[in-house]
Amino acid sequence: MFTPEERTRLRDALVALAGADERITGAALTGSASRDAEDRWSDIDLALGVAAGADLGPVMADWTEVLYREHGALDHLDVVSGAATYRVFLLASTLQVDIAFAPEDEFGPTAPTFLLLFGRAGERAGAAAGPTAGAAAGRAAELIGMAWLYALHARSSLARGRVWQAEYMISGVRDHALALACVRHGVPAVQGRGMDQLPAEVTAGFAAALVRSLDGAELERAFRAVTESLIVEIGLADAALAGRLTGVLRELAGGSSSSESVTILPGRRF
Repeated sequence: MFTPEERTRLRDALVALAGADERITGAALTGSASRDAEDRWSDIDLALGVAAGADLGPVMADWTEVLYREHGALDHLDVVSGAATYRVFLLASTLQVDIAFAPEDEFGPTAPTFLLLFGRAGERAGAAAGPTAGAAAGRAAELIGMAWLYALHARSSLARGRVWQAEYMISGVRDHALALACVRHGVPAVQGRGMDQLPAEVTAGFAAALVRSLDGAELERAFRAVTESLIVEIGLADAALAGRLTGVLRELAGGSSSSESVTILPGRRF
């Protein structure tokens, strides 16, 4: 397990490497370090601007070689967002190192967590101010759609006796409903980052939605519970939409047992 001191030394070394690399036009801290909010478990988040005359591929390859050769990288994966590539490394110390490589003209804040270390960052409208009301509404609509999609599959998974898939789908309904609550309260809605910032009265309603076993009756109970929490969140986001969806959502969660008593059997189909 890495120590905070080791994390700081590595981050400093990477920033120094960026300063010495003529292809790098700017560097910034992102994530918790950019707002002085690191804890024992925080990773390293670094954003780099790459000169217009340099290809992203070779730059990333050179940096990747350094991470493997000198800093104990075991594996990495890429997440592409627009023109930027986020290369995520897992080190032998269990430290995660995220390095965003962006073309020079695309280098700049995409969230409030951006602290420029050197170079020049482009201005991105609304980046520091957080999501607009329109963006939040669009995000809420997306989450609602994903939640009812998971609910559809939860119902069919239960009916087919696929208990592990049912647990996955029920948890998906819960996670999207909680993300919807995060949007409503203005906290991060991605990867559960804002869930612990939600008021206790909000999260208390979701506690009953946790799946406690793969027993068929327990899965159905959790599905009904999460559906009610989802209906509440939809109503707070869009009352008219909640009026249209409530009946069908309750049918999905209770319909499998409203017309017959369901026994979870392998291979069951509609």
